[in-house]
Amino acid sequence: MSEITSPTHAAARSRGRDLVRMAMWGGGALTALGLATVGVMLGQAEAARRTIPLAVAPPPRSDGLYGGRQPGEPLRMVMLGDSSAAGLGALRARQTPAALIATGLSRRLSRPVLLHNLAVVGSTSMSMLPQVEEALELRPDLAVILVGANDITHRAGTALSVKHLADSVRRLRELGAEVIVGTCPDLGAVQPIRAPLRWVARSWSRQLAAAQTVAVVEAGGRTVSLGDLLGPTFSAQPHRMFARDRFHPSAEGYALAASVLLPTVVAALRAPTGPQAPQERAKTAADGVRSLPQAAVEAARHAGTEVSGVRVDGRDRGPAGRWAQLRRRVREVVRPAEATWTAGMDRTADVSEAQA
Repeated sequence: MSEITSPTHAAARSRGRDLVRMAMWGGGALTALGLATVGVMLGQAEAARRTIPLAVAPPPRSDGLYGGRQPGEPLRMVMLGDSSAAGLGALRARQTPAALIATGLSRRLSRPVLLHNLAVVGSTSMSMLPQVEEALELRPDLAVILVGANDITHRAGTALSVKHLADSVRRLRELGAEVIVGTCPDLGAVQPIRAPLRWVARSWSRQLAAAQTVAVVEAGGRTVSLGDLLGPTFSAQPHRMFARDRFHPSAEGYALAASVLLPTVVAALRAPTGPQAPQERAKTAADGVRSLPQAAVEAARHAGTEVSGVRVDGRDRGPAGRWAQLRRRVREVVRPAEATWTAGMDRTADVSEAQA
């Protein structure tokens, strides 16, 4: 694999330094662990800092028309967020999560999908504003957002991070786009991060994921929890599921994440809603319906869970706040495969789909 370009390399080194700051941050939480434990965490953070900046290629550009031979006007899709949204660690455009989702969406809806991947390596929720501004000019039908890991490593502050994320979702929804957010992944699953730093990273990741869920659903979007979805598989097959930097997913890792996101993307476009309306309706508080805060906590603990707004007995709010619907949709098995494409005609990756 080729050496990384200087901007990507700088971002990787910055991430390593952020892990050191993350281990030093925490006030009372770290005090409770004891000074000896803090020393262990600092040592492990330094080890992670040395390991994570290993050379990886910049993410491939996945912009283009997918399913160009399908009939009808193309659906306009934008991908926003950080390095996971950009596909850092994938070697080819068709292996990025944006391309996998665009391909699966085109096949499921039998329509072409015009993809613009605006994600930037190193982005936080607060630094996504330029991406959102560019997305609004494109007037997308669908926006998929993957963000959160850098908010943790930068310790940006949960309240400020989710405020910026909610603002981004709200602006896209007001334009009529369906918005799906993959919430913060479990950084405790990253191989260079070891216990006890791993335990702290896992706790902070879940807290941010739950807060993101509340903010996104209140703003009119849907969330899918990524959490430790990749953790068990990554632990069993780290050389296959991780990229060379041991931090970002490989092509197989991104395919696993896309398989969880795709069913929610398809459902959102099959049942579109108004800019601020709840996305589903229920007559009673049946199984799967919770208050939004409760739903957010449950989703953060169980990877692959979708959360969306819902009405109960004609009302979108109850005594504990907005109602929310929890769902575990059947995954799509998404596999990147070899394929050819014609410039300006069809950049569809050959992706097999089946119900798991």
